[in-house]
Amino acid sequence: MRAEAQAHIDQIRSALDLLRRFLDWDRALKRLDELNAKVEDPSLWDNPKGAQEVMRERRRLEQAIGATRAIEQDLQDTVELIEMAESEGDDSLVDDGVRALAALADKAETDKVAALLAGEADANNTYVEINAGAGGTESQDWAEMLQRMYARWAERRGMKVELVDHHSGEQAGIKSATLLLKGENAYGYAKTESGVHRLVRISPYDSSARRHTSFASVWVYPEIDDDIDIEVEEKDLKIDTYRSSGAGGQHVNTTDSAVRITHVPTGIIVACQNQRSQHKNRAEAMKMLKARLYEAELQRREAEASAQHAAKTDIGWGHQIRSYVLQPYQLVKDLRTGVTSTSPSDVLDGDLDRFMAAALSQRVTGEEVVVEDVD
Repeated sequence: MRAEAQAHIDQIRSALDLLRRFLDWDRALKRLDELNAKVEDPSLWDNPKGAQEVMRERRRLEQAIGATRAIEQDLQDTVELIEMAESEGDDSLVDDGVRALAALADKAETDKVAALLAGEADANNTYVEINAGAGGTESQDWAEMLQRMYARWAERRGMKVELVDHHSGEQAGIKSATLLLKGENAYGYAKTESGVHRLVRISPYDSSARRHTSFASVWVYPEIDDDIDIEVEEKDLKIDTYRSSGAGGQHVNTTDSAVRITHVPTGIIVACQNQRSQHKNRAEAMKMLKARLYEAELQRREAEASAQHAAKTDIGWGHQIRSYVLQPYQLVKDLRTGVTSTSPSDVLDGDLDRFMAAALSQRVTGEEVVVEDVD
């Protein structure tokens, strides 16, 4: 077997092993039988909401199990084809088989990621909150670059992007911004981006053209629907109003319509200024607060399940999840998974899927990767 073909086979088998492990294969097959029996029961639709949940779970399991079986069969057929072609000395047919394995490896990775998006809120829209770290204009410019990166990633996936909150920097960039990304599995994909992001570059704001390191934090939490009941007591809230900041012209709001809500027990702060009335901004901010509280509960459950604590950290050195180096060389390196890219321009233009897929897989395997940061 050619080395190239064997590499593809190993990649496919690794994806299949992860899928089976994630699904808990024998348990998933048994659960699918149970769901099929429920669907055949005429009384199921006496409770429409419960019936829809059953249908959603069955559809997810059918797709994941079906995709896994299809890949296994395609792998077996292609390996047999290559072995037969090699025994007959048919190099052309071997080449066809290797190309088929490469395509199957790509499909296995895609199906693997799709199957991993089975969390409680993975299918939901998501908020992406970006905050500049210490460092003034440098960090604020970096925060704006991240804002554009996530907007471009969402647009590539056909998602709708809304700017919910925005605070401009003094000279350039942003102090903070919150995006709402609307699309299928938006939270499931983006949730692995929470953390501190580090940029190394020759500063465009330094007349001496020195190299600077900047930090910004990203916090991702799902939009929640009305079916999820989150209790928030008025006595726990500190509500401030202020004047919206914008691009100028017709966008300037001369009234104190922007709203900032602080949840005192947890210290969570949310803000909204994209609506023209204070009432609408308050309603949107409350929705964001409930989403943050819900996300905190999801994090707590995940931490208990994995015996790890995924807490928000300081925006500075030693806490970064990914480094982006623009000078003196070009490299983006994820410090959790070891995934790298030698094209930071593509990454900053929204090419994030490989980083997200690796981080999702790591959540299933729990495998710790020792990765040294870049200078």
